Amino acid sequence: MSALSSVSSLLPFSYGANRLTSKASLASRTSGFNLSSRWNSTRNAPRLYLSRAVTNYSGTTEISENETAPRTYTWPDNKRPRVCILGGGFGGLYTALRLESLVWPDDKKPQVVLVDQSERFVFKPMLYELLSGEVDVWEIAPRFSDLLTNTGIQFLRDRVKTLLPCDHLGVNGSESSVTGGTVLLESGFKIEYDWLVLALGAESKLDVVPGAMELAFPFYTLEDAIRVNEKLSKLERKNFKDGSAIKVAVVGCGYAGVELAATISERLQDRGIVQSINVSKDILTSAPNGNREAAMKVLTSRKVQLLLGYLVQSIKRASDSEEDEGYLLELQPAERGLESQIIEADIVLWTVGAKPLLTKLEPSGPNVLPLNARGQAETDETLRVKGHPRIFALGDSSSLRDPNGKLLPTTAQVAFQEADFTGWNIWAAINNRPLLPFRFQNLGEMMTLGRYDAAISPSFIEGLTLEGPIGHAARKLAYLIRLPTDEHRFKVGISWFAKSAVDSIALLQSNLTKVLSGS
Repeated sequence: MSALSSVSSLLPFSYGANRLTSKASLASRTSGFNLSSRWNSTRNAPRLYLSRAVTNYSGTTEISENETAPRTYTWPDNKRPRVCILGGGFGGLYTALRLESLVWPDDKKPQVVLVDQSERFVFKPMLYELLSGEVDVWEIAPRFSDLLTNTGIQFLRDRVKTLLPCDHLGVNGSESSVTGGTVLLESGFKIEYDWLVLALGAESKLDVVPGAMELAFPFYTLEDAIRVNEKLSKLERKNFKDGSAIKVAVVGCGYAGVELAATISERLQDRGIVQSINVSKDILTSAPNGNREAAMKVLTSRKVQLLLGYLVQSIKRASDSEEDEGYLLELQPAERGLESQIIEADIVLWTVGAKPLLTKLEPSGPNVLPLNARGQAETDETLRVKGHPRIFALGDSSSLRDPNGKLLPTTAQVAFQEADFTGWNIWAAINNRPLLPFRFQNLGEMMTLGRYDAAISPSFIEGLTLEGPIGHAARKLAYLIRLPTDEHRFKVGISWFAKSAVDSIALLQSNLTKVLSGS
């Protein structure tokens, strides 16, 4: 999540068709963004939602819960190529952007439909700023309906159920079908495609420790960030009245865990106790030294307690009463010389592990996709799924390896770059041109450490790390450049500039007040 983004030329695209939604979805859209009413249904089934969307060029039709959705998606043009993109995250959305920006012959410009279970694109590296109050939801999680304007790209809100590819290679290596296959959606809808892009993303892996699924709060999606913020606000109202400190346990000290611990410790200050648990004896084990040192400095200054070399054995309620919101974490040593211990927490935040959503799909017969042990599709160097020349996979859905045979990390930076190559290679395949092998260019790594603090280690200047306010400003600028469309970048840029101006004036007034009172 916390990696420098590649800067490429992307043209804005738009929502070129009306969506059909259930009344529940319409209600949520007209009331802004309120997730509290959806929490009960998504807690145990985080991918469940109520609304469905069917796009077309002719108009809008609402589907009530008692009606049956149309069975087949109708493409506007029977002659032009059909591209179906599953997943509207970094990989899926930016692949659509790339396809839209390329120059096509009139008869070969593809029709593109983008399928996602959410109505919003989420810029995940900036979810932490929701907890600090730095950003608003619309800035880092714009609706697809706002992003997709004035182009032929269609948006369909639904969940994928099954893939039925028919492009698998025969024994002699030739293509067995001239079409790609069919996607079945959970609404009963089906989409026939010529080219398919798998960018379904992943979800938190909570089923590895007893109690984690029921009691821990993941921090992976927009809904997760909203729930954590609501929980913290509830604890603040409750605990601050009686003066008791809020106890926060963060499981994991990778980038997500460290950024979360730094953000929450700054928010709570001396009214909270933040404990970070990690199986390794160090934090940020794969990060550049400069980022690790900057993070250690910040965590130490904010009195974050690091419990390193421990495994979480279980998470339990502190009492049998469900009204008591306290939890007990049983920690087992992963290193010699440490003893088992039990810690208390008012909230447990889980940042360890993720599983690709490809594993959620139902089996589709003998032509199933080749998946690795993690549940990612095996791809060749052009990002095509092995044995399926009309299917591309990227991001969390792909198991692409670097020249040394090591799996590429599932970061935003990798997904950004893979999207550019995927879009180009689809263009090349449609136009009978050679496909390009993907080569990841590591631009560096960056992380937030609080409202005015961050660390950036660019790869092109060895040993350089930008920290503090300078690193914070550089990080926000880099992410502003990588927002999806020119229009959205402009709106967010104006908003961030206005907020910075207000903060600067408030800081100046505060300093003047201190000076005058001192004199």
